[in-house]
Amino acid sequence: MQISEIAQKLSHLLEKGAKLIRDSSENELKSKPSPNKWSKKEILGHLIDSGINNLQRFTEIQFEKKPYKIRKYNQNELVNTNHYNEANTDEILSFWLAINERIIKVIELQDEYTLAYQIEISEGEKSDFKFLIEDYVDHMEHHLDQIAKSHNK
Repeated sequence: MQISEIAQKLSHLLEKGAKLIRDSSENELKSKPSPNKWSKKEILGHLIDSGINNLQRFTEIQFEKKPYKIRKYNQNELVNTNHYNEANTDEILSFWLAINERIIKVIELQDEYTLAYQIEISEGEKSDFKFLIEDYVDHMEHHLDQIAKSHNK
């Protein structure tokens, strides 16, 4: 997939996600399928945390030593600490959209040379920057599909 197509797919996912959130009631957004599963708002919060971490990665890879080492983040702790389920829905939706608009701009600035930057996902597992971008978009699509499935029940 070309970088312009990836950016376009991400833009489409933002539209889809915003519609899913706006079309849900506050009760639907806050309802947890089970105590150890995230609500729709918490999934959105997780996507915010993913956006924050990946914007940093996508930016740092431009100037840090290669291979760029991916630092993991504590996704459950971040969702819990940010109390996304109690947050104002418009505020977190706006934040998610804004950070991803910035990510789209960063993606659109890449070329064949920068997309080939090497990353170290974990000890002994390497890939390139283009993989990292595609993985980010696929991850978002997966979580939006989770929101959509629970929306249709």
